Amino acid sequence: MPVRLVVRTFSELCITVGALIVLFVVYVLFWTGVKAADATGAELDALRGQWARTAPVPGARPSPEPPAPAAYRDGEPFAMLYIPRFGKGWEWPVLENTEVRTLQKGLGHYRGTARPGETGNFAVAGHRRTYGDPFKDFPKLRRGDAVLLTDGTTWFTYRIGKPPHRTVPSDTGVIAPVPRGSGFDGPGRYLTLTTCDPEWGSSHRLIAWAHLDATRPVAEGRPAAFHS
Repeated sequence: MPVRLVVRTFSELCITVGALIVLFVVYVLFWTGVKAADATGAELDALRGQWARTAPVPGARPSPEPPAPAAYRDGEPFAMLYIPRFGKGWEWPVLENTEVRTLQKGLGHYRGTARPGETGNFAVAGHRRTYGDPFKDFPKLRRGDAVLLTDGTTWFTYRIGKPPHRTVPSDTGVIAPVPRGSGFDGPGRYLTLTTCDPEWGSSHRLIAWAHLDATRPVAEGRPAAFHS
């Protein structure tokens, strides 16, 4: 094969590979964000619509025995999470389970962990990068930062206990009822946030732990912690 033909073939191959790399980068940096924005918006709208339909009628007598909370449905949203540290307008739906397709639509609740406000550990996972970059600023979390959650009836305000902790994916003790490494020394009402580390990798995990600081009925408005 003539040298000129070899060089031309190699050049064409390099151009093709380069084009594929550019397309992949565009997909990762742009298209997954577009898909996440649409999916997340749909989940938030679904939650707001559901809560509007089930809101108590003004002036109606409350039930003496409120019904037991319904079980969470796989892949379905049940709460909204807010972290003021991450900027104004940061809000994400929390859906049941941490499967790949679920985390493309929002944050995922680890099956088997506590419900919001319960004694135990309410544990949530989210992408660091891609699909809207929900936890891009995770390393900025500091002791005392507010993490706010609502299930449509109650606001739950949690407070971060210490800066994020780095560990490996197999360290499941970080989402135990009393999370290992958190500094919490007994049963309580805890929240755990998890995401990948490094920023564009997944060899490790970053963990942030918080304890329940306050609750407030939704009817009384947003907690002051939104501005803290």
